[in-house]
Amino acid sequence: MGDNAILFDLDGTLTDSGEGIMKCAKLALDHYGIPVQNRDALRVFVGPPLAETFIKFGVPPEKTEEAIAIFRSRYLSVGKFENFPYPGISSLLRDLKDRGFRLYVATSKPEPTAVEILEHFGLAAYFEQICGASMGTSRTTKDEVIAYLLEQNGRADHILMVGDTAFDVLGAKAHGIPTIGVAWGYGNVTEMQQAGAVAIAHNMDELFNLLVFYLPSNTERR
Repeated sequence: MGDNAILFDLDGTLTDSGEGIMKCAKLALDHYGIPVQNRDALRVFVGPPLAETFIKFGVPPEKTEEAIAIFRSRYLSVGKFENFPYPGISSLLRDLKDRGFRLYVATSKPEPTAVEILEHFGLAAYFEQICGASMGTSRTTKDEVIAYLLEQNGRADHILMVGDTAFDVLGAKAHGIPTIGVAWGYGNVTEMQQAGAVAIAHNMDELFNLLVFYLPSNTERR
């Protein structure tokens, strides 16, 4: 992996995928007759593994695979493109690459879908590797995805995670990787801080400056 690597979450960090994910989650919950009084309650489906979130909404554990299949029946054809990159994300990635940072994606979204989305929006070329969940159950959590990424690439001398939820912070912490949280996503800033995020970025300029600050070999560029 070399020096100065940055692992990016996808949903809620690089792209705003909420509309498609929430519509697909509601489709699955409707199938089980589980009412959703407030559409905003479905925001928690953005980022974490689907099985865990469906269980929180009342889907029986033995039905989660079926719920995920219903979710994906819409998501893989329509929902994945109800999505857009956050303003300024392309410029941020370009500037980081120009500084010599090595960029990776670590997402709980299935890897083939993550690759397709990033290629669709012209962002895939910024990344050394796009790592995501397996289509089965062998690799679903952020911890497992990061473990897989490190197995594939080795460990950088200096490495950071960037994400929008406590799941990102905790998954990276399991591997001794600090996380910078972003406030524009679907997570909760307080929860990220409580999980151990080293800093919170509220816009792209803040994120760039924090990344440069926390990666030691870039001190001469501060």
